Amino acid sequence: MILDGKCPSGPLAEKWDRQRQDLKLVNPANKRKFKIIVVGTGLAGASAAASLGELGYMVEAFCYQDSPRRGHSIAAQGGINAAKNYPNDGDSIFRLFYDTIKGGDFRSREANVYRLATLSNNIIDQAVAQGVPFARDYAGYLENRSFGGAQVSRTFFARGQTGQQLLLGAYSALSRQIGAGTVQIHPRTEMLDLVVVDGAARGIIVRDLVTGKIFSSAADAVCLCTGGYANVFYLSTNAMGSNVTAAYRAYKKGAFFANPCYTQIHPTCIPVSGEHQSKLTLMSESLRNDGRVWVPAQKGDKRPPHDIPENERDYFLERKYPSFGNLAPRDIASRSAKEVCDEGRGVGPGSRGVYLDFADSIQRLGQNAIQQRYGNLFEMYEKITAENAYEQPMRIYPAPHYTMGGLWVDYNLESTVSGLFVLGEANFSDHGANRLGASALMQGLADGYFIIPATISDYLARREPGKVTADHPAFKDSIAEIEKMTNKFLSINGKKSVTEFHHELGRIMWDNVGMSRSQDGLGTALQKIPALRAEFWENVRVTGTGKTLNQELEKAGRVADFLEFGELMAHDALHRNESCGGHFREEYQTPDGEALRDDERFNYVAAWEFTGSDNKPEMHKEPLTFENVELSVRSYK
Repeated sequence: MILDGKCPSGPLAEKWDRQRQDLKLVNPANKRKFKIIVVGTGLAGASAAASLGELGYMVEAFCYQDSPRRGHSIAAQGGINAAKNYPNDGDSIFRLFYDTIKGGDFRSREANVYRLATLSNNIIDQAVAQGVPFARDYAGYLENRSFGGAQVSRTFFARGQTGQQLLLGAYSALSRQIGAGTVQIHPRTEMLDLVVVDGAARGIIVRDLVTGKIFSSAADAVCLCTGGYANVFYLSTNAMGSNVTAAYRAYKKGAFFANPCYTQIHPTCIPVSGEHQSKLTLMSESLRNDGRVWVPAQKGDKRPPHDIPENERDYFLERKYPSFGNLAPRDIASRSAKEVCDEGRGVGPGSRGVYLDFADSIQRLGQNAIQQRYGNLFEMYEKITAENAYEQPMRIYPAPHYTMGGLWVDYNLESTVSGLFVLGEANFSDHGANRLGASALMQGLADGYFIIPATISDYLARREPGKVTADHPAFKDSIAEIEKMTNKFLSINGKKSVTEFHHELGRIMWDNVGMSRSQDGLGTALQKIPALRAEFWENVRVTGTGKTLNQELEKAGRVADFLEFGELMAHDALHRNESCGGHFREEYQTPDGEALRDDERFNYVAAWEFTGSDNKPEMHKEPLTFENVELSVRSYK
């Protein structure tokens, strides 16, 4: 099947306005007749629920945290992009659009990316109006910093807490609607299934994580805002609860999964310190504004960093990419760090790390200036490593972070299941094969505040409200399936914990479907994952019952989905015989080790359809066309 992204015609800069003009509206009196479910209350979900509630729709919002304030969006540190050109350094909407297309290695839709660049300016105005405390310069104007993949300063920030502050802004808007009665919030609940009736999303099945009760909720449309799936690698920068379950269960109900192999490895994470770890800690990419990345020039040099003179250091990003230097995009910076460590020039325990050194900046600007910009990040680093980064370089190493793949959506953010809309990191739409830093917050808020309120009205205007209720047999059948799975988890009574299986899966994924991939490695993954999954269903131990708080049961469902989803990722990576962005196949690289795209054969979105329990998905394609940018070799040199 050839998929249609439903992008409007006309000049690029006019597409979104043209689409909004053509979309049908729901009048205010009718809006309160429609009910919309929003799953997830991070930036995409909280902004969507608040905006839809303010328009007058009846909204039910679900999150597995005890409060929307704990959505994983709070972990975003460095900033949010917008093309306001406050520093007067040559930025524009088109330049942000082009940087994002290029940063994604020409594997994203032009129309979506231009809309995102356009809406970026509205987001800043919205956030400022909410009181988000963005950093300001000496004159009181909003400050900007640089980020990877750009030669302008377009990133707005609130020290190292940008995601948290933006989420508090969205949460305040959400809380207002909860108080007004347009939004009903269900914390500590987890979506376990999507209910589809006559080809349309009509509700969800959820589990109350405190009482264990399984119940259903019906609606006229469903918005999934459930984030990414980087925890398939076990160790990642994501919160431990982040998972693929909501998206994967929707995939099994007919929503196509697009580009699952497009995963981002972030270059500035605190290195792994041992087998005891359950997650990794991100150090903001913003640190690369003032920190210089280097390793010893000689293999096996174990001297302390202060004992290595300048002429015996290799500032490898500055050497390889002089135009962008330490602000090379994430995928390129990550592979470069892995490369020097593979050569035996890594630092720290296990030689799996590179230095991020602030000595030059401290000497040039003074420690107080660095402290004002990044103080909380330095404090976090010292608490975790017991090292003072003002006095010695940080040690960093790449780690799984963001996922560019996600459920396939058209220009209106609607999936292949009618009435199922997917927002933020849970969809595939805007970042191609690599996300530029500071663009995740931008996409989540653009989808929630500005896009979904316009596009979902077009869908609802063509429907009769309340046509399907939770009494429909499809809801009862879905609940029965969930209860059957729950009973199966609890009855296996094996010898290995859920975490042990997750750890083993993560090792398979990182070794074979991680930063570097090959035909042999992917083949190995496709042999080992089914074997591990079979063992899981025979030997997992889930203690407790299903009638109360049971975090082992929660984890069992999530890991069961990861064990299937990991295989889908490997299938996608194996079929794509090229390297692009975060997808790096060892067989496809230039003589100097850069990603080698094959535009003639792979210039498309790969969207996978679930075909049954044998996990042999069918691939559909959405061809990508570039009318406003020229396909070119992605170079940052």
